[in-house]
Amino acid sequence: MSVAVKMGVTMGIGVVVVGIEYSGGGTAVKMSVAVKMGVAVVDIRCSVLCVITGEYVCTGDSHLANCSKSDLEVLLAFKNGLNDPENRLSSWQGSNCCQWHGIGCNNSSGAVIMIDLHNPYPINSESSSRYGFWNLSGDISPSLRKLRSLQYLDLSLNTFNDISIPDFLGSLNNLRYLNLSKAGFLGAIPPSLGNLSTLQFLDVSSDFGSLSSDSLQWVAGLVSLKNLAINNVDLSMVGSGWVGMLNRLSFLNELHLSGCQLSGSISSLNPVNFTSLSVLDLSFNSLSSGFPDWVVNFSSLAYVDLSNNGLSGRIPLGFGELPNLQYLNLARNSNLSASCYQLFKRSWRKIEVLNLASNKFHGKLPASIGNMTSLTNFDLFDNNVEGGIPSSIGKLCSLKTFDLSGNNLTGSLPQFLQGTGNCISNRPLQNLMYLRLSNNHLVGTLPEWLGQLQNLIELGLNYNLLEGPIPASLGQLSNLTDLGLGGNELNGTLTDSFGQLSGLSIFDVSSNQLTGFISEAHFSKLSKLKILHLSANSFIVNVSSDWIPPFQIRNLDMGSCYLGPSFPNWLRSQKEVQFLDFSNASISDTIPNWFWDISGNLSLLNVSFNQLQGQLPNPLNVAPFADVDFSSNLLEGPIPLPTVEVELLDLSNNQFSGPIPQDLSESMPNLIFLSLSSNRLMGGIPNSIGGMQSLEVIDLSRNKLAGSIPSSIGICSYLKVLDLGNNNLSGVIPDTLGQLLQLQSLHLNNNHLTGSIPVSFKNLSSLETFDLGNNSLSGDIPLWIGDGFPALRIFSLRSNAFSGEIPSMLSNLSSLQILDLADNNLTGDIPASLGDLKAMTKEQNIIQYLLYGKYRGLYYEESLIINLKGQSQKFTKTLSLVTSINLSGNKLNGDFPEALTKLSGLVVLNLSRNHITGGIPGNISDLLQLSSLDLSSNNLSGAIPSGLSSLSFLAYLNLSNNYFSGAIPYVGQLTTFDSSSFDGNPGLCGDPLIIKCENDDFDRGRTVESGDSEGIIDKWFYLSVGLGFAAGILVPLLLISARKSWVDSYFTFVEKIIVLSGLRNIARR
Repeated sequence: MSVAVKMGVTMGIGVVVVGIEYSGGGTAVKMSVAVKMGVAVVDIRCSVLCVITGEYVCTGDSHLANCSKSDLEVLLAFKNGLNDPENRLSSWQGSNCCQWHGIGCNNSSGAVIMIDLHNPYPINSESSSRYGFWNLSGDISPSLRKLRSLQYLDLSLNTFNDISIPDFLGSLNNLRYLNLSKAGFLGAIPPSLGNLSTLQFLDVSSDFGSLSSDSLQWVAGLVSLKNLAINNVDLSMVGSGWVGMLNRLSFLNELHLSGCQLSGSISSLNPVNFTSLSVLDLSFNSLSSGFPDWVVNFSSLAYVDLSNNGLSGRIPLGFGELPNLQYLNLARNSNLSASCYQLFKRSWRKIEVLNLASNKFHGKLPASIGNMTSLTNFDLFDNNVEGGIPSSIGKLCSLKTFDLSGNNLTGSLPQFLQGTGNCISNRPLQNLMYLRLSNNHLVGTLPEWLGQLQNLIELGLNYNLLEGPIPASLGQLSNLTDLGLGGNELNGTLTDSFGQLSGLSIFDVSSNQLTGFISEAHFSKLSKLKILHLSANSFIVNVSSDWIPPFQIRNLDMGSCYLGPSFPNWLRSQKEVQFLDFSNASISDTIPNWFWDISGNLSLLNVSFNQLQGQLPNPLNVAPFADVDFSSNLLEGPIPLPTVEVELLDLSNNQFSGPIPQDLSESMPNLIFLSLSSNRLMGGIPNSIGGMQSLEVIDLSRNKLAGSIPSSIGICSYLKVLDLGNNNLSGVIPDTLGQLLQLQSLHLNNNHLTGSIPVSFKNLSSLETFDLGNNSLSGDIPLWIGDGFPALRIFSLRSNAFSGEIPSMLSNLSSLQILDLADNNLTGDIPASLGDLKAMTKEQNIIQYLLYGKYRGLYYEESLIINLKGQSQKFTKTLSLVTSINLSGNKLNGDFPEALTKLSGLVVLNLSRNHITGGIPGNISDLLQLSSLDLSSNNLSGAIPSGLSSLSFLAYLNLSNNYFSGAIPYVGQLTTFDSSSFDGNPGLCGDPLIIKCENDDFDRGRTVESGDSEGIIDKWFYLSVGLGFAAGILVPLLLISARKSWVDSYFTFVEKIIVLSGLRNIARR
């Protein structure tokens, strides 16, 4: 039923309407939602005598009224100003305008009271392509003001070529319905519209903010208004009092102000006049205020949309008691909160759509959620909901969408659902189409009822902790188009019944623990499949060499599946593939020539970690701005350049040889990630590399590159990683590298660089890794190193020719975990201030993967070689756990600084091969995490502290070649070391050395000489040990002999102790 006809009859006017089809103009979409929910679009109800769809609509009278001559002339003048490309106004001929398309007349007087020329087939609608271009344009004749009886005017959804809304419309005093929405008008809404005191419906919504208004004062004159729609009109200049203006409209039934750039507070409104409000839409504005609690005072409210604002505070619980509320959308406000348990315990009598996504709702879902029996859409995406899914959701027979993805759900999916017998089909959730629970912490197994959701279109359970097998019944969900089970701990095999899901377009079971064979049967009817993710499992793909898949795939992710040893021939048929991941797929073959015929479509090409051989074609054929990863193969020959620009190129860990192409930057000027490390490249680094100014990662390490470091690299201002380590580079370090203000990881180690550290490096405040080790650099360690590097974790200058003293300012490096200054010419005392290195004063027990320059799945992973346990070891994954100080191989003197014992998180301490004097501080036992201690080849003296024996993690100890004396306290942890740890100390005696101490009964826990009284103590000590041993054996035996259950408990406890002890020993190794 058209709004026009409803209004006309309600007003008691005989209306003749010819060929009117009303779509609701700018509010069509939202109103259609409201109508489906039973919300009146306009609160004017009536019955219609007769409505005949098509070209003629009449009131049932056999006699049609004739329009007046003056009205006829007005309409002809109006027509003459319009452009009508589809000849919509072809019926506008003859003398009786009441018979013209879109014209309605008073049945008694013949006066024109209605003009409806809205476009029923607007551009971009599904019907526009079928019915052509029906848009009217041109000018609106001011003669329309002469239609004194006009009550209804609809020009919506046309294209009036950016003309202004005519000011004269404000003089049509009898107008009750005016719809100009999305009709191509431009500029300010004329305030004269406020003169229309009888107007009940006004829609001036626009597209793309083409209309604006600096004030809403004119709205106050619309005293009869029941429906106001100003969607997507720029109201950014109306000020903060706009709510008060609208509050004067006491008859208002619907208010649509979506996307108007409104701001200010709406949290308070007193008194509230529009108490008849049933539809309120203020979505997509900037209402950064507290929540408007007054909204819940309208018992007539049926539709509320306050989404996409900046509202904050708690949601009034009164929403759940509004008797007519059917639609509530508060999504994407970010700072709205409420307890789910309290909010959903309310009655929610008629609620159908509940969208609270992207806020801060918390707590558990109550079982009473099953009482919302009218619910069709439930969306709590991206909140803080906890607990599990209540089994009472089985009562929601009308539910179509259930979205709790991106929360903190920790429970399991209910194994059984309540109330399914109340549904017509006796099946669980018979209407459910979208079940989205991804990105939570759900545990347990997949319940069987999932396979009974016959109308399910999308099942999203990605990235949880689900385990167990995938139910075969999921392969019977014939309507399924999107299956997401990736990122869980599912195991077992994959049933080939999934091959029967002919509508499936997304199939994701990646990153699980699935095994078994994947055959042609798994894909037999998947003709619509576009996205296939099987990676990070242990599948073996077993298909015939001449198999042609029934699908044309777009995203193909089969990383870590066994596809080899031959390159998969079935890929040849896939002409639409854009994203290809065959990494770690056990392929030992050359890449066939036909592959380069389809590679031109590839935006992602990842065949890394295989054993691909041969040479790549040069030029390389891929899609523009692609990510290309051939790393970790056996490819050889020169470095190929792509035919088009790419954004990521990783050819590392291969056997490429020859020089880096000089025209690298010309081929890839917008490259973001470049890794050519671990190849056999020779020659120099091209100066043109600075032309790639978008680079974030440059990794050319572990090659045979020679020459100097190009100063042009300093132009790459976005660079986060520069790794040129392990080459044959020479010369000085360019000052221009100090311009790389975003640089986080710098490796210039293992080259032949000379000179000093550039002063410009003091600008590199984002550095986390600073590695210049194994070069020929000289000079003092700059004092400014201790200032302005708050994030520096790793600082290595080892094996250079630095001289002078260690700056005490290094203690300001609050994030420093690894300090390596070994094998230089440093002199002076070890600064006591090193004991203030903050990151070493606490245990580092959380693994943080140090990944830099992350870009679309690829990244640079930090690694470092550390001297540990007398050997060089490479750390990557666990690098963040290591804390180390290595000052060995210098000319340092002075006493062992007791302040170092404050570093209770220190794992490695190496002060060997210096001239350090004095003794080891007794409180060295405070270094509870110490795993490696090397103090060899110094001038240390005195007794070895007995506290060393209490360091339970100590796995490497070297005190050799010093001047220690007395008995070795060979107890506790020290008993795990042989004589090599103590050799070269002439004054030492006792185990494990061959030299015995003067008194064999010496208490190894002491470092003073023994006497007669101590001998008596020793005898009593050994006696007590013997008695304790006997009691420890006999008492438990007597007790457990009394009851068998005690026997089992005792030995279970002993077994746990043994296992834990074994794990600790493994950790020490």
